[in-house]
Amino acid sequence: MEKLLQQMLQGTVVSFQIFFLTLLFALPLGLLVAKGRMSHIKIISQIVNIYIMIMRGTPLILQLIFVYFAPYYVFGSSTDRFTAAIIAYVINYAAYFAEIYRGGIQSIPKGQYEAGKVLGFTKSHTFTHIVLPQVVKKIIPAMGNEVITLVKDTALAQTIGVAELFRVAQTASAREFSTTPLFVAGIFYFVMNGVVSKAFDLLEKKLDYYN
Repeated sequence: MEKLLQQMLQGTVVSFQIFFLTLLFALPLGLLVAKGRMSHIKIISQIVNIYIMIMRGTPLILQLIFVYFAPYYVFGSSTDRFTAAIIAYVINYAAYFAEIYRGGIQSIPKGQYEAGKVLGFTKSHTFTHIVLPQVVKKIIPAMGNEVITLVKDTALAQTIGVAELFRVAQTASAREFSTTPLFVAGIFYFVMNGVVSKAFDLLEKKLDYYN
């Protein structure tokens, strides 16, 4: 049992790496995508809209396979499995985050932009110092759901052979002819999602002054 827990902890480290790297790159990328989606330049908004439709309209597991194998068929070589997984997760989650950002930004009354202009603020200053903090408050529940989903989706990285937590549990389960490793993995995911959920609750309370 001790050896199994050690192996699963190693798999958990990989799952953590996928989780944090995805958030690190997808959160800012999602904001850029949201701005592109709301662009007044039609060709940009249409291209971004097609990208979002593809990311939301196809399974993440298929995107993982495409990102890992497509470069091999096109260029004759492929990136390593972990890098391919991070790329697939980032472009997928950036699309979902972008729609959440867009909903939050569009919920802010236009009068606030006009008030910022009257006060002499630039458009970017108004957005970063007045609009964005309110958007963050509004989108926390939706973001919390997506981040919790991300914790569980890290298990899909096993599709292209990344040795994350669930793959380790599956391998151990097959080797020992026991479902215990899978149940232990379930506990690990439950604890991780409990921490994420608590973190978002605390963040929501911290931003209560915007009510």
